[in-house]
Amino acid sequence: MDRHAQRSTENAAAFDWAHDDVFGRIASRYDLLCDLFSLGIHRLWKRRVARRIAEERWTRLLDGATGTGDIILRLVAHESTADRQIVASDVSAGMLGIAQRRLGSNADRVRLECLDAERMPSVADGSVDAYSISLALKICNRTQVLNEAFRVLAPGGRLIVLEASNIPWKPLQATYLAYMSACMPLLGWIATGGDASAYRYLLHGIREFPTAEGLAEELSAHGFVDVAFERQSLGIVAIHTARKPRTA
Repeated sequence: MDRHAQRSTENAAAFDWAHDDVFGRIASRYDLLCDLFSLGIHRLWKRRVARRIAEERWTRLLDGATGTGDIILRLVAHESTADRQIVASDVSAGMLGIAQRRLGSNADRVRLECLDAERMPSVADGSVDAYSISLALKICNRTQVLNEAFRVLAPGGRLIVLEASNIPWKPLQATYLAYMSACMPLLGWIATGGDASAYRYLLHGIREFPTAEGLAEELSAHGFVDVAFERQSLGIVAIHTARKPRTA
């Protein structure tokens, strides 16, 4: 199997940014897509996960796949983060450009870096004490992302993940997926000016992503401890938390 084919089978969305920089192309419309697909509910999820990140004890946070900065904007609004170091990263320079503009007067509180969450050789082992990633694992090789998160976290460091999940009541989950299958192509086509790849990746990622229980098992398998999750909006998404062991 060649590298491209192998990468395509290692993430839920079968997405490879190096071959299709769709999120760079739709960066200016990405927030509109989120509003349309979630009916605005994503704002509640992001507010909740930002509060959860702020409540954790850390001095240096690395936020992977920052996108247009939704989580970081909410995070810097918390007084408790005023004296902490925040590094916000994304593989898309277009996304980071929008995040930079949105930060405005808070730009000096966040260092933006163009990093691929799957491979971050410039980030030293054990150099951050918190790592967060939101709504991006579904379009990444999550094995590599979680390996990198574990590597860069200091012993005892915290992991916070907001990601697609499953509604435990199967009939409702089926209804939700049917809604997304029916609405996402039309709304995505309108919002992106006909760029079909954007909603194809996102929809595939939602369908194929593990359940909340399944992702929790993966985190444990990567060596994380104190693994827990909290479903949001009945289980459309979940906030996962875990910790890197303090000792090997």
